[in-house]
Amino acid sequence: MAKKISIIGASGYTGGDLLRLALVHPEIEVSQITSERFAGKAAFKLNPNLRGFTKLEFESVKKLSTDIDTIFICTPHKAAAPYVKQFWETGAKIIDLSADFRLHNKDTYAKYYAVHPHPELLQHAVYGIPELHREQIKKARLVACAGCLSTSIILPLAPLIKSRLIPFKGIIADSKIGSSAVGAAFDISTHHPERQGTVRSYKPCGHRHTAEIEQELSEIAGSDVSVGLTPHATEMVRGILSTVHASLDSKISNIDVWKAYRAFFAGSPFVRLVKDQNTLYRYPEPKPVVGTNFADIGFEIDAEKGRIILMSAIDNLVKGSGGQAIQCFNLMNGFDEKAGLWSPGFHPL
Repeated sequence: MAKKISIIGASGYTGGDLLRLALVHPEIEVSQITSERFAGKAAFKLNPNLRGFTKLEFESVKKLSTDIDTIFICTPHKAAAPYVKQFWETGAKIIDLSADFRLHNKDTYAKYYAVHPHPELLQHAVYGIPELHREQIKKARLVACAGCLSTSIILPLAPLIKSRLIPFKGIIADSKIGSSAVGAAFDISTHHPERQGTVRSYKPCGHRHTAEIEQELSEIAGSDVSVGLTPHATEMVRGILSTVHASLDSKISNIDVWKAYRAFFAGSPFVRLVKDQNTLYRYPEPKPVVGTNFADIGFEIDAEKGRIILMSAIDNLVKGSGGQAIQCFNLMNGFDEKAGLWSPGFHPL
């Protein structure tokens, strides 16, 4: 029997893409979708790709039924926590796509966001990267989905941190990200005439996703891990390409890295290792993963300079957001992890 779900904040890019995936999921019945701004408007009028797939209309969250199995929250940061508090006592499973429950420490949250309104609930949240916390997610009632940049950086680093193949300090991540990551609300910096044809560095240090990257990698290491993150806005709409640089204390081989990745990602269907000198697509690129829940990971060892270069590509709205949320939903409900998500991207695009 299909699980009934509701999506709070379904009119944004994150909520819209989550709705797209949920509508074709074999085990999901979308019961309600909310939007205060677009209440009463049909979803397909805002998301024309959904024409013929649903006649659902956006409703006010005040009308949200509690007779559902799972609530997905796709509101901005700081707006989600009150909803989690409101619906926690209903017994429904909650999957929060904002940052409000990603950080375990309320003081760290305050440093990057604001004073947390409901810190007592932080202990109940499981960080939502299935490749790291698959078993915990299966038992969770509250999952805090990872940030898109965080996902693209944690995944290539986690196996090497666990295997202790790289030092825990001095790691640098450079990420190129599409415009959809900033959301559907207008901002002059993401306005097409301002963004087209450019690569723009923003928040070159102190990006808020740094906190969850270091939190998760430090837990794997059992020691403090330091990562510097510098993101760049590009004119592509979807996708993230992260290039991560780490020094090497000793010589390691390609085989060492392959073994670390294959051991860590055994049983992880959405991680693909891409390192192929016999094709145009030698390393991960965003285009082949657009619209999919895959994370493509590659690497090169620079023995002369004593460093390793890691590359990862994801779709920020799927593996970095709605798709990862569905992947967590599948685990929480005992479904095949690939349900509703197992499809290739487009080529050419």
